[in-house]
Amino acid sequence: MSRVVNLVLFVAVLALSVVLIGGCTIADKPAKKSSKPAALGTAENPIKMAMVPSLDTKKLITSGKKLAELLKKETGLTFTVSVPTSYAAVVAAMGAGKVDVGWLSPLPYVIAHDQYGVQVVLRTVRNKSDKYWSFIIARTDTGINSLEDLKGKRFAYGDPVSTSGCLYAKELIRSRGEDPEKFFSHVIYAGAHDKVVMAVYNKQVDGGAIYGGVVSDAREKVVETIPDVMKKTKVIAKSIEIPNDTVSVRKGLSPAIVKKITDGLMKVAASDEGRIAVMSLYGIDGFVPAKDSDYDSVRRVARAEKIELEQIK
Repeated sequence: MSRVVNLVLFVAVLALSVVLIGGCTIADKPAKKSSKPAALGTAENPIKMAMVPSLDTKKLITSGKKLAELLKKETGLTFTVSVPTSYAAVVAAMGAGKVDVGWLSPLPYVIAHDQYGVQVVLRTVRNKSDKYWSFIIARTDTGINSLEDLKGKRFAYGDPVSTSGCLYAKELIRSRGEDPEKFFSHVIYAGAHDKVVMAVYNKQVDGGAIYGGVVSDAREKVVETIPDVMKKTKVIAKSIEIPNDTVSVRKGLSPAIVKKITDGLMKVAASDEGRIAVMSLYGIDGFVPAKDSDYDSVRRVARAEKIELEQIK
Protein backbone atom coordinates (compact mmCIF):
# COMPACT_ATOMS: atom_id res chain seq x y z
CA MET A 1 0.00 0.00 0.00
CA SER A 2 2.82 2.37 0.84
CA ARG A 3 4.32 1.71 -2.56
CA VAL A 4 1.07 2.72 -4.22
CA VAL A 5 0.91 5.90 -2.13
CA ASN A 6 4.52 6.73 -2.92
CA LEU A 7 3.88 6.18 -6.63
CA VAL A 8 0.85 8.44 -6.56
CA LEU A 9 2.80 11.13 -4.73
CA PHE A 10 5.68 10.84 -7.22
CA VAL A 11 3.34 11.25 -10.19
CA ALA A 12 1.63 14.23 -8.53
CA VAL A 13 4.95 15.95 -7.79
CA LEU A 14 6.15 15.26 -11.33
CA ALA A 15 2.98 16.73 -12.82
CA LEU A 16 3.24 19.80 -10.62
CA SER A 17 6.87 20.25 -11.66
CA VAL A 18 5.92 20.15 -15.34
CA VAL A 19 3.24 22.78 -14.78
CA LEU A 20 5.62 25.03 -12.85
CA ILE A 21 8.43 24.62 -15.37
CA GLY A 22 6.03 25.17 -18.23
CA GLY A 23 4.68 28.29 -16.56
CA CYS A 24 8.15 29.66 -16.02
CA THR A 25 9.05 28.96 -19.62
CA ILE A 26 6.03 30.83 -20.89
CA ALA A 27 6.65 33.75 -18.56
CA ASP A 28 10.34 33.87 -19.43
CA LYS A 29 9.74 34.00 -23.20
CA PRO A 30 10.53 37.45 -24.54
CA ALA A 31 7.46 39.39 -25.57
CA LYS A 32 6.85 39.56 -29.28
CA LYS A 33 8.13 42.73 -30.83
CA SER A 34 5.38 45.21 -31.65
CA SER A 35 4.52 45.43 -35.31
CA LYS A 36 5.88 48.31 -37.36
CA PRO A 37 3.77 51.50 -37.35
CA ALA A 38 1.41 51.79 -40.27
CA ALA A 39 2.81 53.57 -43.31
CA LEU A 40 2.10 57.29 -43.52
CA GLY A 41 -0.89 58.00 -45.69
CA THR A 42 -2.84 54.90 -44.66
CA ALA A 43 -6.13 54.94 -42.75
CA GLU A 44 -4.23 53.89 -39.59
CA ASN A 45 -1.66 56.68 -40.02
CA PRO A 46 -3.17 59.44 -42.17
CA ILE A 47 -1.33 62.51 -43.43
CA LYS A 48 -2.24 65.36 -41.09
CA MET A 49 -3.16 68.55 -42.91
CA ALA A 50 -3.77 71.83 -41.06
CA MET A 51 -5.46 75.01 -42.26
CA VAL A 52 -4.77 78.43 -40.75
CA PRO A 53 -7.86 79.95 -39.07
CA SER A 54 -8.24 82.95 -41.37
CA LEU A 55 -11.87 82.10 -42.20
CA ASP A 56 -14.78 80.43 -40.43
CA THR A 57 -13.47 77.21 -38.89
CA LYS A 58 -16.53 75.09 -39.73
CA LYS A 59 -16.40 76.14 -43.37
CA LEU A 60 -12.69 75.42 -43.54
CA ILE A 61 -13.19 71.94 -42.06
CA THR A 62 -15.99 71.17 -44.53
CA SER A 63 -13.99 72.42 -47.52
CA GLY A 64 -10.84 70.73 -46.28
CA LYS A 65 -12.55 67.34 -45.91
CA LYS A 66 -13.89 67.56 -49.44
CA LEU A 67 -10.41 68.35 -50.71
CA ALA A 68 -9.03 65.41 -48.69
CA GLU A 69 -11.52 63.07 -50.39
CA LEU A 70 -10.48 64.27 -53.83
CA LEU A 71 -6.80 63.97 -52.93
CA LYS A 72 -7.32 60.40 -51.78
CA LYS A 73 -8.90 59.50 -55.12
CA GLU A 74 -5.97 61.09 -56.93
CA THR A 75 -3.08 59.90 -54.76
CA GLY A 76 -4.33 56.88 -52.82
CA LEU A 77 -3.28 58.63 -49.60
CA THR A 78 -5.55 59.24 -46.62
CA PHE A 79 -5.67 62.71 -45.04
CA THR A 80 -7.13 64.23 -41.90
CA VAL A 81 -7.92 67.93 -41.70
CA SER A 82 -7.72 70.29 -38.72
CA VAL A 83 -7.93 74.02 -38.07
CA PRO A 84 -5.77 74.87 -35.04
CA THR A 85 -6.60 77.91 -32.93
CA SER A 86 -3.95 80.21 -34.40
CA TYR A 87 -1.35 80.65 -37.12
CA ALA A 88 1.35 80.10 -34.48
CA ALA A 89 -0.26 76.81 -33.46
CA VAL A 90 0.00 75.49 -37.03
CA VAL A 91 3.67 76.49 -37.22
CA ALA A 92 4.48 74.91 -33.84
CA ALA A 93 2.66 71.69 -34.75
CA MET A 94 4.64 71.39 -37.98
CA GLY A 95 7.85 72.00 -36.06
CA ALA A 96 6.93 69.18 -33.65
CA GLY A 97 6.07 66.79 -36.49
CA LYS A 98 2.40 66.69 -35.49
CA VAL A 99 1.23 68.27 -38.76
CA ASP A 100 2.56 67.08 -42.13
CA VAL A 101 1.04 69.67 -44.47
CA GLY A 102 0.27 73.27 -43.54
CA TRP A 103 -1.57 75.91 -45.52
CA LEU A 104 0.50 78.86 -44.35
CA SER A 105 0.31 82.51 -45.32
CA PRO A 106 3.63 84.22 -46.23
CA LEU A 107 4.74 85.53 -42.83
CA PRO A 108 4.03 82.36 -40.81
CA TYR A 109 5.71 80.37 -43.58
CA VAL A 110 9.06 82.19 -43.42
CA ILE A 111 9.09 81.84 -39.63
CA ALA A 112 8.25 78.13 -39.93
CA HIS A 113 10.99 77.64 -42.50
CA ASP A 114 13.67 79.53 -40.59
CA GLN A 115 12.85 77.95 -37.21
CA TYR A 116 11.75 74.43 -38.13
CA GLY A 117 12.85 73.69 -41.69
CA VAL A 118 9.31 73.72 -43.07
CA GLN A 119 9.42 73.83 -46.88
CA VAL A 120 7.02 75.49 -49.33
CA VAL A 121 5.98 73.30 -52.27
CA LEU A 122 3.11 75.25 -53.85
CA ARG A 123 1.90 78.83 -54.02
CA THR A 124 -1.78 79.63 -54.44
CA VAL A 125 -3.28 81.44 -57.42
CA ARG A 126 -6.20 83.87 -57.23
CA ASN A 127 -7.64 85.77 -60.17
CA LYS A 128 -4.89 84.22 -62.31
CA SER A 129 -2.20 85.78 -60.12
CA ASP A 130 0.18 84.26 -57.58
CA LYS A 131 0.94 87.59 -55.94
CA TYR A 132 -0.77 90.54 -54.28
CA TRP A 133 0.13 93.92 -52.79
CA SER A 134 -0.36 96.30 -49.90
CA PHE A 135 -2.54 99.13 -51.18
CA ILE A 136 -2.56 102.58 -49.56
CA ILE A 137 -5.99 104.18 -49.84
CA ALA A 138 -7.40 107.63 -49.13
CA ARG A 139 -10.69 109.44 -49.70
CA THR A 140 -11.13 111.06 -53.09
CA ASP A 141 -12.28 114.39 -51.58
CA THR A 142 -9.22 115.10 -49.42
CA GLY A 143 -6.69 116.18 -52.02
CA ILE A 144 -4.43 113.32 -50.97
CA ASN A 145 -3.07 111.75 -54.15
CA SER A 146 0.23 110.14 -53.13
CA LEU A 147 2.00 108.55 -50.19
CA GLU A 148 3.97 111.75 -49.68
CA ASP A 149 0.70 113.64 -49.21
CA LEU A 150 0.01 111.49 -46.15
CA LYS A 151 3.13 112.61 -44.28
CA GLY A 152 2.16 114.08 -40.91
CA LYS A 153 -1.43 112.85 -41.22
CA ARG A 154 -3.52 110.13 -39.53
CA PHE A 155 -3.18 106.56 -40.71
CA ALA A 156 -4.72 103.12 -40.11
CA TYR A 157 -2.91 99.81 -40.34
CA GLY A 158 -4.63 96.44 -40.00
CA ASP A 159 -3.14 93.96 -37.58
CA PRO A 160 0.45 94.76 -36.44
CA VAL A 161 1.72 91.56 -38.09
CA SER A 162 -0.55 91.63 -41.16
CA THR A 163 1.60 91.20 -44.26
CA SER A 164 -0.35 93.55 -46.53
CA GLY A 165 -2.20 95.47 -43.81
CA CYS A 166 0.98 96.61 -42.08
CA LEU A 167 4.40 95.12 -42.83
CA TYR A 168 4.64 95.84 -46.55
CA ALA A 169 3.08 99.27 -46.09
CA LYS A 170 5.89 100.11 -43.67
CA GLU A 171 8.41 98.70 -46.14
CA LEU A 172 6.96 101.01 -48.79
CA ILE A 173 7.51 104.00 -46.52
CA ARG A 174 11.10 102.91 -45.82
CA SER A 175 11.74 102.57 -49.56
CA ARG A 176 10.94 106.29 -49.87
CA GLY A 177 13.66 107.10 -47.35
CA GLU A 178 11.26 107.73 -44.48
CA ASP A 179 10.87 106.22 -41.01
CA PRO A 180 7.42 104.57 -40.76
CA GLU A 181 7.38 105.14 -37.00
CA LYS A 182 7.66 108.90 -37.52
CA PHE A 183 5.96 109.39 -40.88
CA PHE A 184 2.41 109.87 -39.58
CA SER A 185 1.10 112.17 -36.86
CA HIS A 186 -1.22 109.49 -35.48
CA VAL A 187 -1.53 105.75 -36.11
CA ILE A 188 -4.23 103.23 -35.23
CA TYR A 189 -4.32 99.46 -35.69
CA ALA A 190 -7.86 98.75 -36.82
CA GLY A 191 -7.43 94.98 -37.01
CA ALA A 192 -9.27 93.61 -40.04
CA HIS A 193 -8.91 95.07 -43.53
CA ASP A 194 -12.57 96.04 -43.76
CA LYS A 195 -12.21 98.08 -40.58
CA VAL A 196 -9.33 99.99 -42.15
CA VAL A 197 -11.52 100.77 -45.16
CA MET A 198 -14.33 102.01 -42.91
CA ALA A 199 -11.93 104.16 -40.88
CA VAL A 200 -10.79 105.89 -44.08
CA TYR A 201 -14.33 106.20 -45.45
CA ASN A 202 -15.64 107.67 -42.17
CA LYS A 203 -12.73 110.16 -42.03
CA GLN A 204 -11.37 108.75 -38.76
CA VAL A 205 -8.04 108.63 -40.56
CA ASP A 206 -6.63 110.16 -43.73
CA GLY A 207 -5.23 106.97 -45.18
CA GLY A 208 -4.96 103.25 -44.58
CA ALA A 209 -3.24 100.02 -45.64
CA ILE A 210 -5.26 97.11 -47.09
CA TYR A 211 -4.65 94.06 -49.24
CA GLY A 212 -4.97 94.46 -52.98
CA GLY A 213 -5.08 91.98 -55.84
CA VAL A 214 -5.01 92.15 -59.61
CA VAL A 215 -8.72 92.87 -60.00
CA SER A 216 -10.00 93.53 -56.47
CA ASP A 217 -9.05 94.73 -53.02
CA ALA A 218 -10.37 94.85 -49.46
CA ARG A 219 -12.82 97.66 -50.19
CA GLU A 220 -15.09 95.14 -51.88
CA LYS A 221 -15.68 93.57 -48.47
CA VAL A 222 -17.83 96.54 -47.44
CA VAL A 223 -19.63 97.32 -50.73
CA GLU A 224 -22.88 95.82 -49.47
CA THR A 225 -22.96 98.15 -46.46
CA ILE A 226 -21.19 101.11 -48.12
CA PRO A 227 -22.25 101.02 -51.81
CA ASP A 228 -20.26 104.11 -52.81
CA VAL A 229 -17.00 103.09 -51.13
CA MET A 230 -15.23 102.54 -54.46
CA LYS A 231 -16.14 106.06 -55.59
CA LYS A 232 -15.39 107.79 -52.30
CA THR A 233 -11.97 106.13 -51.83
CA LYS A 234 -9.03 105.44 -54.13
CA VAL A 235 -5.68 103.66 -54.22
CA ILE A 236 -2.81 106.17 -54.05
CA ALA A 237 0.17 103.81 -53.69
CA LYS A 238 1.05 100.14 -53.60
CA SER A 239 3.91 98.08 -52.23
CA ILE A 240 6.26 95.68 -53.94
CA GLU A 241 4.78 92.30 -54.82
CA ILE A 242 3.83 89.90 -52.03
CA PRO A 243 3.86 86.18 -52.92
CA ASN A 244 0.56 84.42 -52.28
CA ASP A 245 0.08 81.99 -49.40
CA THR A 246 1.60 78.54 -49.41
CA VAL A 247 1.08 74.83 -49.21
CA SER A 248 4.07 73.72 -47.13
CA VAL A 249 5.37 70.45 -45.72
CA ARG A 250 7.17 69.63 -42.49
CA LYS A 251 10.85 68.82 -42.37
CA GLY A 252 11.60 65.15 -42.97
CA LEU A 253 8.47 64.26 -44.90
CA SER A 254 9.24 61.60 -47.49
CA PRO A 255 10.07 63.13 -50.92
CA ALA A 256 7.88 60.49 -52.54
CA ILE A 257 4.90 61.56 -50.44
CA VAL A 258 5.66 65.24 -51.02
CA LYS A 259 5.59 64.62 -54.78
CA LYS A 260 2.30 62.73 -54.54
CA ILE A 261 0.73 65.58 -52.54
CA THR A 262 2.09 68.28 -54.85
CA ASP A 263 1.08 66.53 -58.07
CA GLY A 264 -2.26 65.55 -56.53
CA LEU A 265 -3.18 69.10 -55.57
CA MET A 266 -2.27 70.39 -59.03
CA LYS A 267 -4.41 67.73 -60.71
CA VAL A 268 -7.34 68.17 -58.32
CA ALA A 269 -7.35 71.94 -58.86
CA ALA A 270 -7.44 71.40 -62.62
CA SER A 271 -10.56 69.19 -62.44
CA ASP A 272 -14.14 70.46 -62.49
CA GLU A 273 -14.99 69.10 -59.05
CA GLY A 274 -11.61 70.13 -57.65
CA ARG A 275 -11.93 73.72 -58.83
CA ILE A 276 -15.04 74.11 -56.71
CA ALA A 277 -13.32 72.55 -53.71
CA VAL A 278 -10.23 74.78 -53.78
CA MET A 279 -12.29 77.88 -54.51
CA SER A 280 -14.35 77.26 -51.37
CA LEU A 281 -11.08 76.89 -49.49
CA TYR A 282 -9.55 80.39 -49.25
CA GLY A 283 -10.90 81.44 -52.68
CA ILE A 284 -8.13 79.66 -54.58
CA ASP A 285 -8.11 79.26 -58.38
CA GLY A 286 -5.17 76.87 -58.46
CA PHE A 287 -1.50 76.40 -57.62
CA VAL A 288 1.96 76.97 -59.06
CA PRO A 289 5.23 75.35 -57.92
CA ALA A 290 7.10 77.41 -55.34
CA LYS A 291 10.50 77.59 -53.64
CA ASP A 292 11.70 79.21 -50.44
CA SER A 293 13.54 82.06 -52.16
CA ASP A 294 10.18 83.27 -53.53
CA TYR A 295 9.54 84.50 -49.97
CA ASP A 296 12.81 86.37 -49.41
CA SER A 297 11.08 89.76 -49.50
CA VAL A 298 8.69 88.58 -46.78
CA ARG A 299 11.67 87.43 -44.73
CA ARG A 300 13.39 90.79 -45.16
CA VAL A 301 10.29 92.74 -44.12
CA ALA A 302 9.68 90.47 -41.11
CA ARG A 303 13.25 90.95 -39.93
CA ALA A 304 12.99 94.72 -40.32
CA GLU A 305 9.99 94.65 -37.99
CA LYS A 306 11.62 92.04 -35.68
CA ILE A 307 8.58 89.76 -35.96
CA GLU A 308 8.68 86.63 -33.78
CA LEU A 309 6.49 83.51 -33.84
CA GLU A 310 4.77 84.54 -30.61
CA GLN A 311 3.36 87.61 -32.35
CA ILE A 312 1.57 85.59 -35.02
CA LYS A 313 -2.05 85.06 -34.01
